[in-house]
Amino acid sequence: MSDHPRRWAALAVLSLTLVAVTLDNSVLNTALPSLAHGLHATTSDLQWITDAYTLVFASALILAGSLGARLGSRRALVGGLLVFGGGSAVAALSDTPGQLIAWRAVMGLGAAFVMPATLAIITRIFPPAERPKAFAAWSAAAGIGVLVGPVTGGALLEHYSWSSAFWINVPLVAGALVAVLYLVPAVPVVRTGRLDVPGALLSTAAVALLVDFVIQAPTRGWTAAAGLAELGAAVALSAVFVAWQLRASSPLVRLDLFANRTFLLAALSLAVVFFVLFGTLFELSQYLQLVHGYSPLVAGLGAMPFAVAMATTSATSALLSKRLGVRWTLVLGLSLAVAGLLSLSTTAVDTAFWQVAAGTAVIGLGMGMMMAPASLQISGSVPAEYGSMAGALNSVIRELGGVLGIAVLGTVVSSAYRGDPGLVMDADLPAAHAAAAAMPPADAQRVLSAADAAFTAAMDRGALVAAGIALLMAVAVAVIRPAAAATPQRAPAEAALVPQPA
Repeated sequence: MSDHPRRWAALAVLSLTLVAVTLDNSVLNTALPSLAHGLHATTSDLQWITDAYTLVFASALILAGSLGARLGSRRALVGGLLVFGGGSAVAALSDTPGQLIAWRAVMGLGAAFVMPATLAIITRIFPPAERPKAFAAWSAAAGIGVLVGPVTGGALLEHYSWSSAFWINVPLVAGALVAVLYLVPAVPVVRTGRLDVPGALLSTAAVALLVDFVIQAPTRGWTAAAGLAELGAAVALSAVFVAWQLRASSPLVRLDLFANRTFLLAALSLAVVFFVLFGTLFELSQYLQLVHGYSPLVAGLGAMPFAVAMATTSATSALLSKRLGVRWTLVLGLSLAVAGLLSLSTTAVDTAFWQVAAGTAVIGLGMGMMMAPASLQISGSVPAEYGSMAGALNSVIRELGGVLGIAVLGTVVSSAYRGDPGLVMDADLPAAHAAAAAMPPADAQRVLSAADAAFTAAMDRGALVAAGIALLMAVAVAVIRPAAAATPQRAPAEAALVPQPA
């Protein structure tokens, strides 16, 4: 079905669906302080409001990708958009943090069908020679979502309540649905044998347990008995899943992909860059709105340099990877992320707005140039009919990196904050600001000064940890030479798709 006459119009629509999904998460980051006030949400509630979506999204992706291939990718896309949009509308009506967490989980389920479907359709309707440009445009759309989200969220929160952060999804999804039905072709259903139900159940349970372990670890401790039991169960289920996939006649995941070092390094690089992004933006939102006292709109503008840089380099990444090769494009992108994080690690309570924005812009440059080549390497390593499976793997890798970033960097920042000897109140940053509002001015100033200084220093430590992880990944990509063997069998037309490292 490659070389479809409406492929470029369809790509624009598929990019719109990606903007709708990424817009939600970037708007939510801006709305977190407003949510804390409007729903009396604790820091733990805020993390679950963020992570409930990720938990369901990540654990359902592989199953959703497989079902989408059998139902038809366009049907999966339409169904996912309906669930995502409906969940957004009901989430806006929530009265308690628990209700909002539940509906965020529903939104995650819808998004799990959307993301693999978009990549699968792109792979099926574009010929191999045009796919690098198509993937670059798809990746740039993610930058547009990040760009529009914080500013849109800030503007909405200037005039409306936190619920507007969810109502905004409804017209976007409605417009995307109409455009999909009119412009996106129906991709033929993939006939790859019976659905691997045991594999689907095993993968869903294993990913859910792993993600929940990571999310819960900061509050109950990384060595808590319940957490270690959960981790052990995740490892055991993963081992059973691998064993089953090796003997299944129609496996859910082609494990031979991971024997290809080039594929593996691209996947790990993508995970690391999302680890950095999610973990850093989660802390920066609190820093800008609480430490600096910026309005949601001004705080949202802080993400614009990042998003503009990311969208720009995403759009031009096909040319860059053609010149440098995938391997050195990933090294350069990771190196830029390291430089941006090192800049953010020097942030002080009174650091100027433009300095913080400049640091995030450098991270955006690196992330933008990496996303399309890494995604193309992942999705292009299989025949087109396995596009949904590859798209699901792509999304699982990114989401696992993101949730690890929020949990691990959140733990680093929380531990450093609570261990600061200058603190005068045993409370997290939002709670300290809320308590100070009811104190006499002199006492309030003392509490706020100590809390703001402790949080900023802790955030700097988190940025250093993130920089160290990104640096290790850059070194690994630069040093480890790709192996020629152990690549999956592809049709000749598909073999040309995989970019070769320099």
